[in-house]
Amino acid sequence: MKRILDVRSMRESDAATIAGGISGRELMRRAGEGIFRAAEWKPPVAIVCGKGNNAGDGFVLGTLLADAGIECRILIQGEEYTPDGGWWARQCRDRGIPFLRWQDTESLAEYGSVADCIFGTGFRGRAEGEAARMIEMINRSGARVVSADINSGLNGDSGLAEKAVKSHLTVSVGWFQPGHFLNMAADLMDRRVNCEIGIDPLGPERYLMEAADAAALFPSRKHFSNKGTYGYLGLVGGSRRYPGAIRLAAAANAAMRAGAGVVKTAVPRFLWEPLMPLILESTLFPLSEEGDGIRFRREEWAELAAGLRVIALGMGLGNTEGTREGLAFLLREYGGTLIIDADGLNALAGMLGEEPDLLKKAKCRVLLTPHPGEFSRLTGKSIREIQEDGLTLAEAFAGAQGVTLLLKGPATLVTDGAVTYFTDRGCPGMATAGSGDVLSGILAAVCAGNQPLPLAAAAGAWLNGRAGEIAGERKGDISMTAGDTVEAIPEALREIREAL
Repeated sequence: MKRILDVRSMRESDAATIAGGISGRELMRRAGEGIFRAAEWKPPVAIVCGKGNNAGDGFVLGTLLADAGIECRILIQGEEYTPDGGWWARQCRDRGIPFLRWQDTESLAEYGSVADCIFGTGFRGRAEGEAARMIEMINRSGARVVSADINSGLNGDSGLAEKAVKSHLTVSVGWFQPGHFLNMAADLMDRRVNCEIGIDPLGPERYLMEAADAAALFPSRKHFSNKGTYGYLGLVGGSRRYPGAIRLAAAANAAMRAGAGVVKTAVPRFLWEPLMPLILESTLFPLSEEGDGIRFRREEWAELAAGLRVIALGMGLGNTEGTREGLAFLLREYGGTLIIDADGLNALAGMLGEEPDLLKKAKCRVLLTPHPGEFSRLTGKSIREIQEDGLTLAEAFAGAQGVTLLLKGPATLVTDGAVTYFTDRGCPGMATAGSGDVLSGILAAVCAGNQPLPLAAAAGAWLNGRAGEIAGERKGDISMTAGDTVEAIPEALREIREAL
């Protein structure tokens, strides 16, 4: 796993490393060398530099390009440099590298590559004036664009921008920041790599989940085992309005394909007969019905929950009184792992308004899986606030409520308030009905093991995202459906296990 540091932690880590004896000038050299080695450079190269340390990385890059015989020119905003950046700028001038002013540059069309060294991860706010013009010019250039540290204009904490460079490659320096993954990041970076330069990380425990990390949760099965070895789990969902949600989670075999031993699918009685011929690997458990949803009967829910390691609840279930009563029963009396999704989250939001300590008192391990709209209802924060500060809001909520929270988005966050995992797998085609139901089925299977819940949930999200990518490659981002993701789970699992 790779560490992820927010901007403040990265700044503190950098300062601590310098205080420990590695000079800022040397760290700048290492950064520039990492950027140089990470990319293929097509001459001539334009190195577009601002005024901060990010520009210093660009100056180092210039010396290395010149030493390699690759033609380059440096475009500067002005003659204002940091002390270390100024030293490296002089090295560029000593090599005869041309310096050009932004104000005198009307086009970058003549360049084969552009190095974006305008702003670093500390940038906040909005790119304006000449900086905004240069960002637009870079995006229009037609050159291969390499962003140093982070795409100029992109917020290093939130991944939001009003105007930012779009890169073919972004080379993070030191450690990744949240802004490399959240919100708009994936639309602005074709590819990203990290260049470690000897900075010891300080700050909260945040990690990027990678294939090998996920693979550890999908070990080879032993011959001396049976279905009970891999977990009995339950999926509770479905209503007259949303009968397909539970079918995607169970009947489409998301849970079984992700490794569950036995799946018990609980649905309102009126869905029992229609789903019976469609669900072959899962057992069906009928729940009493009322109107378009379920009617809570204690004895039924006690029978349903008996012996199950994991229950996932909410997929198309409807936000009804029966849903609220069933959820309250499980929170108070079920001893396994409870995954609350979709209508379960909507019901929970109202219940927390009446009983704020409901989650804190839960008997079971709880995993919540909201998208930003559902998290907004749980917290009372606006969606914009969640986009701007979802990481710290998620960590604060999970820690205060004593739960694990999986916040969906272009990158998925999984946190219990003490440790946070990022998963960056997935594709735009997963923005389609049913994708969350598939994820719930996968999570139920993966969380049936004995691993820490945040780690298991992050591995499940990684598997779901990779399966979605494979489906997108096969069907295209417009035509793929959630069912296509299900069909790709076996291939994604094979890939993951090969990473061990």
